[in-house]
Amino acid sequence: MTLKSHDLAHIRSVVLAGHAGAGKTTLAEQVLFRAGAIPRLGKVDDGTAHLDYEPEEQKRHQSLSLAVGTFEHGEHEITVVDTPGYPDFVAEMIQGFYAADAALLVMDASGKVEAGLENAVKVGRATKTAACFVINKCDRENADPLRALDDLRSHFGNQVAPLHLAIGAADTFCGYVDLVHRKAYKFEGGKEVEIPIPADMADEVAIRREQLLEAAADADDDVALKYLNEEEISDAELDLCLHKGVRESHLAPVLIASAAKGIGLTPLLDAIVRYLPSPEEEGPYAAMDKAGKDVEIAASASGPLLVRVFKTAADPFVGRLTYLRVLSGTLKSTGTALNTSRGEDERIGQLLYLHGKEQEPAAELRAGEIGAVAKLGVTATGDTISTRDASLKLVDMEFPEPMLQVAIDPLSKGDLDKMGPALTRMLEEEPTARVERSDTGEQILRAIGEAHVTVICDRLKRKFGAAIVTRTPTVPYRETIRGKTQVHGRYKKQTGGHGMFGDVWIELEPSPAKGVEFSEKVVGGSVPRNFFPGIEKGIRETAAEGVLAGFPLIDFKATLYDGSFHPVDSNELSFKIAASMALKEGVLQAKPVLLEPIMTVHIRVPEQYMGEVNRDLNGRRGRVLGLDNADGMQVISAHVPQAELFSYATELRSLSGGRGTFSAELDHYEDVPSLIADKIVEAHKKKDHGEGH
Repeated sequence: MTLKSHDLAHIRSVVLAGHAGAGKTTLAEQVLFRAGAIPRLGKVDDGTAHLDYEPEEQKRHQSLSLAVGTFEHGEHEITVVDTPGYPDFVAEMIQGFYAADAALLVMDASGKVEAGLENAVKVGRATKTAACFVINKCDRENADPLRALDDLRSHFGNQVAPLHLAIGAADTFCGYVDLVHRKAYKFEGGKEVEIPIPADMADEVAIRREQLLEAAADADDDVALKYLNEEEISDAELDLCLHKGVRESHLAPVLIASAAKGIGLTPLLDAIVRYLPSPEEEGPYAAMDKAGKDVEIAASASGPLLVRVFKTAADPFVGRLTYLRVLSGTLKSTGTALNTSRGEDERIGQLLYLHGKEQEPAAELRAGEIGAVAKLGVTATGDTISTRDASLKLVDMEFPEPMLQVAIDPLSKGDLDKMGPALTRMLEEEPTARVERSDTGEQILRAIGEAHVTVICDRLKRKFGAAIVTRTPTVPYRETIRGKTQVHGRYKKQTGGHGMFGDVWIELEPSPAKGVEFSEKVVGGSVPRNFFPGIEKGIRETAAEGVLAGFPLIDFKATLYDGSFHPVDSNELSFKIAASMALKEGVLQAKPVLLEPIMTVHIRVPEQYMGEVNRDLNGRRGRVLGLDNADGMQVISAHVPQAELFSYATELRSLSGGRGTFSAELDHYEDVPSLIADKIVEAHKKKDHGEGH
């Protein structure tokens, strides 16, 4: 299909968000197919959906990345941004909210409000996005659209109000009642046919229309007055009031559908056009000008160029595919523009409209439109594109910090060279993944959850030919001493010609929070000064390697107080070795202990999960420091050993039904309990022993 250009009033963009399995992709697939934007109707379950086209999505039968589809509905251009509901891929959902002006929040009629939907509502509120709810899968076994509606209202408040009521449920679901215009429609022969409102639904229709009027009254003073005085509110008045209330986020109407059967899609598209905002009504957009001053930019095709880059997909064949939302101005194919986030010019190649995996060339993208461009040089997710004249820059997009950590290694020597460049390219499309070097020298991949890690590994291999393996990271333990001792280190070696001779007496003592200290109080030149640097080097290098279990030795003082030398055989290396021998022996005499990093952790969970989370913290050797309340969530502050936190992101999610989050930062080091310490020391000895053979 070829899209024609539309003015701002006739453009709509909606993000589809909700819990995994609610049927968002099927819904998007249906509306794209009906509009002729895709050649055939694909299915998620058999891997043929146009919007789930990555091999990892086809294998898992679920969305892992956002996908964009643009189509025409009557006089309007509508773009849907389908997003994953699985919590590991929350970044894709957030990107969808930054791209679109409004949201369709999708729920499965056979279930309850789940974490994915709660999260979508939270992001919608944070980004002040107008929304409608869609109760989907009304034809499914055990579907109960009324129960689902009541669950939505009890979770999110009475501003959530029914616009449509389902006729029947599960295998009897066949149509809907429009509560605004008080008409009923049945799905027959692929069409929605008007029928009288079923007599047995009269009471329910009256109750639910009342709920709709009550919510509408909250959004408009004139309607509120009529409602309170029990005056008749006309259909036209109610329609206008809903239009205003939805756009100002005072209310969120609830529609019903079966995407699989195609029931409820026409009124859904009508509701998008009728109630959800156009770019004109959504703006102005907050930006910064070249002087760093805050400015507001109205949506206008003739205004200054302001484009948000909301996603980057790295592709080994096409190169980078950059997803764009034009907020103001017009972006033209084969022009140049300025990436204001990086201060560099970009050549704009062929612009594209997207219909899932299908693409259509576009000569330009105007204000309000969403599209893509391939092969930009420097542009990354979250950047702003403008012109040198305007030099406008948008506020950065915000994403959650990845808290699951795994150590990564190349699978083979051949993967070693590919791994670095592959990770760099992969990170371009993963705003919630990080790769960093740990204190123990390991490469650490930080991600949102285990499925996120798996998909990243799959994509690294498929797209960039770099196979990696993951494992639990090594805890960056430290060693120290609690006692004081004096120790003798003597190194003597006779070979042909010159020998080697170094002889030192060193005093070791704890020195809290001072790292490694070296001093000398040698009397009478028993060790010449020119050997002091060698001795200090021996101490520091051995401390860095560790004595007890191969971890850095810290917070001690080594004082050289005596020794002897040979006028011919002594040299700096001999004394370095002697000092190293002394330290290794002395540490074992000076009450050595292992220290572990203790993190300050802030855990956010709904109140009903507090007991479980606290019990689990005890099992992780955690100490609760305090409790707080923020945004209706309980915030537990605790000290927890880092060793217990590597997989906590996954475990907290299962403890809290996907609703818990946490952050952690290093606070201090503490003695490792002796039972655990003994195991670590033993493992180190075995490893050393194994390597020695």
